[in-house]
Amino acid sequence: MVEVGPGRGFLTRELVKLARRVVAVEIDETLAGGLATKLDNPPNLEVLMADARTADLDFEGPYKVVANLPYYAANPIVRRFLEMERQPARLVVMVQKEVALSMAASPGRMTVLSVAVQFYGSPRLVCSVPPRAFRPAPKVHSAVVSIDVKPEARKRVDDESRFFQLVRAGFAAPRKQLRNSLTQGLRVDGAEASALLASADIDARRRPGTLTVEEWISLYKHMPEVAEEEDGGS
Repeated sequence: MVEVGPGRGFLTRELVKLARRVVAVEIDETLAGGLATKLDNPPNLEVLMADARTADLDFEGPYKVVANLPYYAANPIVRRFLEMERQPARLVVMVQKEVALSMAASPGRMTVLSVAVQFYGSPRLVCSVPPRAFRPAPKVHSAVVSIDVKPEARKRVDDESRFFQLVRAGFAAPRKQLRNSLTQGLRVDGAEASALLASADIDARRRPGTLTVEEWISLYKHMPEVAEEEDGGS
């Protein structure tokens, strides 16, 4: 079990009772240095003083991630674990409620974050957490979201980086029709954007947030450069 941001160890104390091995990743030097001692030095606890957004994290064997994530770091940390070569089997994280809702959104309310999370796994909202559950109480509500990772999902595209470049381009103007948003995001003319959408059998008048992950994948596979590479390799 990997815990990101154990802080004073309230959750860590319970995790070491349940898991064979717990790796706690803590960015604060003081908190990291005193965590094991505070918990009576459990033999199955390893504390890493590191920033989960940038540290060289590589865990062998199957593992799961649990975290109460700071709002400013939630997106990059979740994306980091989902994009790692050795992905966790599951992430259970507490984040700002609007972020959790975006992760688990259905077509019609999708965002870049929705596509990014749902490309790799299946998210579901576990529960909401009111401000009064914290001291001091924040001004926003939180929520716990569970993401079951699908290891084979990333094989659906040949270049994850280029795929997400397309997704970000598609959301360049999220309130506009796809034709106009892709024209702006891909820096092509309207006719090229319309042709790309038509080749993937996607109505150019739809909004970016209405597309499913599978439709984004289809759109990616119909991009001229990708299609040419696939034809050349066949």
